[in-house]
Amino acid sequence: MIERFYLKDYLSFKEAELNLESGLVVFTGPSGSGKSILMESILTSVGGSSCDATLCESSVTWEIDEESCGIENDEINVFKHIKKEKSRYFINNQSLSRKAMSRVATNYLRHLSLKDFSDFENENLLAVLDAEIAKKEKKIKGLKGKFREVFDEYQQVREALRVIEDEERKIVELKEFAAFEIQKITDVNPQPNEDEELLEIKKELSRKEKVLESIGSANEIFNYEHLVTNALESLDVESSFFDDAMNELRAVFDGAEERFNALEDVDVESVLNRIEELGGLKRRYGSIAEALEYKAQKEKELQKYENIEIEKSDLQERYEKLSREVNNLADELSALREKALHSFEKKLNIYLKNLYLREAKVTMQRVDLCKFGQDYISIELNATPLDKISTGEFNRLRLAVLALKSENMSKNGGVLMLDEIDANLSGEESMSVARVLKQLSKHFQIFVISHQPQLTSMGDQHFLVYKDGTISKTKELNFDERVDEIARIISGDKISNEAKKFAKELLEAKK
Repeated sequence: MIERFYLKDYLSFKEAELNLESGLVVFTGPSGSGKSILMESILTSVGGSSCDATLCESSVTWEIDEESCGIENDEINVFKHIKKEKSRYFINNQSLSRKAMSRVATNYLRHLSLKDFSDFENENLLAVLDAEIAKKEKKIKGLKGKFREVFDEYQQVREALRVIEDEERKIVELKEFAAFEIQKITDVNPQPNEDEELLEIKKELSRKEKVLESIGSANEIFNYEHLVTNALESLDVESSFFDDAMNELRAVFDGAEERFNALEDVDVESVLNRIEELGGLKRRYGSIAEALEYKAQKEKELQKYENIEIEKSDLQERYEKLSREVNNLADELSALREKALHSFEKKLNIYLKNLYLREAKVTMQRVDLCKFGQDYISIELNATPLDKISTGEFNRLRLAVLALKSENMSKNGGVLMLDEIDANLSGEESMSVARVLKQLSKHFQIFVISHQPQLTSMGDQHFLVYKDGTISKTKELNFDERVDEIARIISGDKISNEAKKFAKELLEAKK
């Protein structure tokens, strides 16, 4: 629920703060006092609308899905819209886009102002019907769980079989291509790091003559080695350091000469050709390692293509078994639903009758298997499709479906916002809507603007929106103040004793 709402600087409002309770929350007041402005700003605070208020802020008890939105829950989560040069949206002081905030809030708040068909989507209607069935048939929960489990596996196998059949149609071409790619790399037969070793040999060959010539000239130093040793001895200086240095130098020169002499038998042209051959693979695959990895991948693919008939046969056998199982489970579900459909229609029409609406016809037909079974529910009001009925009828029909759904709810359903749902209704029609909303308020926090005394009297909390000069203000009303406000709705600004008496009777009858 929304526990607190704060508004600052929006049109006729300078400031408004509402401490809200659960249940049915009613907003009344003279025309033009700012009720719709207030509702719009509440929606804006959670990203459901946009306005030019300096600040709209809602403190909510909703537990946010931290993983999906990346925002941590606080003890009280705060949704906030701030408008300076541009609009900015925050949850718990973490900035996010309006779209992202609205996506979070949609899980908890619904604005029933337009023809939103989501309550009549097949998934939702089936959920309501199945909840009704579960009252008598406890097995439906396990049956639905088993169906979903088998259906998921059935879909996976069906998709795997489709992929194989697609591949099978082009299997010859794929096998030829894989074999060609493998042979192309096999013909070159590259070895790991071979290109680096050959480049090093090429480098050594290119400088062999020059290096050996330099070593030959440098070897002259050894002809004078004894002179240095004699000089050190005459100076009474130990010559071992010099001997060690000269021995190390001999080892370096000898090693170099041995390495370069080993290249005598190397065919330079063969090295260059091999480097070019490997270079072709590197240009195509990126590196020798990647070429070898690609070859291994194609070898696996080729093996897979060669085994595809065996794999296909196994999958077909699994598919046929799962198909029988999933269809049997779907038939069981359908049988339970068909048995309960008449009762579902009857209970819905009781609500519709109380809402002074024509009877609805609920039908169910078989469709292709999906994760909800093979059943599709549709509703028509007096043989009129839903997209053809009036907005008022649509909203009352939606209330009836929600009321039927709420009978089986065990937890809070979030927040419902309604704009003048009782507008242009008779007193009896308005009272019928009020009774349904009162039932829904056990499971939803409901915000509603009303111009009728019947719905207003049913409220668990009543706010008056009024103007003090040109400034809109809000006030939570106590019992006596509610009597006066409902009397004003009944008789206008000149409140009669009869109106006050009737208003008091309405409020006391609610108790």
